[in-house]
Parts: sequence; structure tokens; C-alpha cells
Amino acid sequence: MEAKLHRIRHLAIAAIFLVGAAALLAEEARQPKSSTQFGAQRLDFKLGGNNAFIILPTQPAADGSKPWLWYAPTFIGRHPDPSHTWMFEQLLAKGFHIGGIEVGESHGSAKGRAAYTEFYKLVVAKYGLSAKACLLPQSRGGLMLYNWAVEHPDCVQCIGGIYTVCDLASYPGLARACGAYGMTEAELREHLNDHNPIDRLAPLAKAKVPILHLHGDSDKVVPLEANSGELAKRYRALGGPVELIVIKGKGHQVCDEFFHSPRLVAFFLSLGSLAVDGDRTP
Repeated sequence: MEAKLHRIRHLAIAAIFLVGAAALLAEEARQPKSSTQFGAQRLDFKLGGNNAFIILPTQPAADGSKPWLWYAPTFIGRHPDPSHTWMFEQLLAKGFHIGGIEVGESHGSAKGRAAYTEFYKLVVAKYGLSAKACLLPQSRGGLMLYNWAVEHPDCVQCIGGIYTVCDLASYPGLARACGAYGMTEAELREHLNDHNPIDRLAPLAKAKVPILHLHGDSDKVVPLEANSGELAKRYRALGGPVELIVIKGKGHQVCDEFFHSPRLVAFFLSLGSLAVDGDRTP
């Protein structure tokens, strides 16, 4: 009898802890820290132990919609950074919210994807954003955003990438990525088709999600052919709409060809206004 009462007490304490933890997470999200970035109000908050942010538009969209740009990789204090100013200021002035969540070097793992889902649910519900996000995967942010997008194609309006990582084997390599997946290198290689963006494109192609990538032909960090080149080839073969702009003589660098691209801004502006407002449960 005493053992049974002891077990009941432990269960009651656990239940109280879980309720308290849920309330704490909700409170973290409710009390964001306000600052200014790209000439707009930025709100930073915690979500499930992860740092996240949302930047509010400087002007509302002319049609009353609430398009938004989801940026990755987010590293608070590092990315996004001043190199994005030209692009982001234009989007913010046209009614775009801009947001992201920091999941560390998750390399697109299931744990990181779960955090992305919670972020999506929160910002769509709390800020009334479009149910379809415009995605900006920059460099290794491609592993994170693409692996989330292929599992939630109905939540994606378009994808516009800058020297985007599309193949785990190319970057960071399976030996470095396997730890984030809780696998050995051999195990990740065996299950690579379940986790590699270029092998998982079919749902996005079926949903006809438009993709635009900018990638330099001199990129030694994230080689063009193994990443954006291969993605464009496979996506086109699946019937998906894709455009690849190859930047001649440029590598993995900050320069106007990538970050002052009128084509990329026009891509987001034209498609973001078509997105549907309202809640969508992924």
C-alpha cells in the first residue's frame, strides 16, 4: 500500500512538472524581447528552449495579406546579419514578416524539424500570418528548411535559396552530420534517402512549389553541381517549377549578386502576395 501511494505521489509530481513546463513555454513565447533590426521592430522569444525571432513589417501589405519569409540558418546575433539589409528592407516595406528559429547545427535532423513545426504553428496562430511561408534557405539552412518543407508541402508558398546546401553527403558530409541524427556514419548512409533533401523532393514537386536558387560556379564550400545543380535537375524531372541562376566567378561569399538580387526579391514579392492567410496545422 505504501509503495502504491509513493508511486501515486511521483505521478502527481510529474504531472505538475509537465503542466508547469508547458505554462513556462507559453510564457516564454508571450513575453518577447523587443529590438530594432533592418529598420523594423524585432521580437525575440524562447520556444521549447530554442531561440526564435519575428520581425514585423514596416508597412502593411497593400492587399491586407500577411506574407512571411522564413530564414535559415538562424543563429541569434550572427544570422540574419547586415548583408540581408537591402533585401529584407524591401520585403518588410511590402508587408512581409521575417522570422526564424535557432536549432543549432541540426543538419535537418528530426529534432530540428520538430522545432520548426512548433515555430510554424506559433507564428501563424499568434501573428495571423499566411498559412504558406516563403522560405529563404541560405547555405546550410537548406538542410533545415528543405527537410521541413518536404514533410509540409502545403505550408510552403515558394523557396528562394542562396548557395543552398541540398545534399548532406556534399556538406557537411555524413561523418559530421550523423551525430545530429543520432546515428553512426554507416547508419546515416543506409538511411540517407529518408533525410537528404535532394532525395525527398517529390512532395514539393507534386504541390508545384516554385523554387529559385542563386549559386556561384566557383563555390568550393557548397559546390554548385552537387547541390543547387543536382536539385534543379531532379526537381525538373519530377515536374516541379525551378529556376537556377548561376553566378559566374562567385563562390561562397557575400556580394551584391546574391544579396542585392532584384530577381530574388521580385520572386518573393510576386509569390508571397498569393499565399493564403489563416491557420494550417502541419
